[in-house]
Amino acid sequence: MAGRGGSEQPQRVNANTAAGATPVLAAAAADADAADDAADAADAAEAASGVLDLLGDPSVAEVHLASRPESASTARRLALSVIRLWGLPQYGDTVELLVSELVGNAVRHTGARSFGLRMRRRRGWVRVEVRDPSRALPCLLPVRELDISGRGLFLVDRLSDRWGVDLQPRGKTSWFELRVPER
Repeated sequence: MAGRGGSEQPQRVNANTAAGATPVLAAAAADADAADDAADAADAAEAASGVLDLLGDPSVAEVHLASRPESASTARRLALSVIRLWGLPQYGDTVELLVSELVGNAVRHTGARSFGLRMRRRRGWVRVEVRDPSRALPCLLPVRELDISGRGLFLVDRLSDRWGVDLQPRGKTSWFELRVPER
């Protein structure tokens, strides 16, 4: 059988793969895939728990990070770890991107030494907060196709279900929320 990855050798038919045995093999393969998925999920949860143990758990208390560009990757890792522990891996990409945008704003535009990351889950919602000591409010700017900067809040606005900024006595909290399945 030539083409599309086939071999030139004729295929042998094994008694175990004859018509009657195929459903049994398919069911066994499906069970093996399900077991692999469960093991992968357990490994991901264990890795997520390890990151949170090492750096702090933003779902328990605010985690303080140095206001440096490389802290964005730490914040993303923490947020993704919490999302996985909450059993919401399908939201991981969105949360990672939006955390990057809020952290990027806190690092670039506030002149602060540190910022805080906090995550909360309530029935039907996930909320991610980035707190910094500046009271300067971020601006949602119109975005044109060729713009190379200024897209952060545009992405937050487009990809989150709700977002905002709360002024605090000392600084502000920028946040976004995603609607998620209820527990």
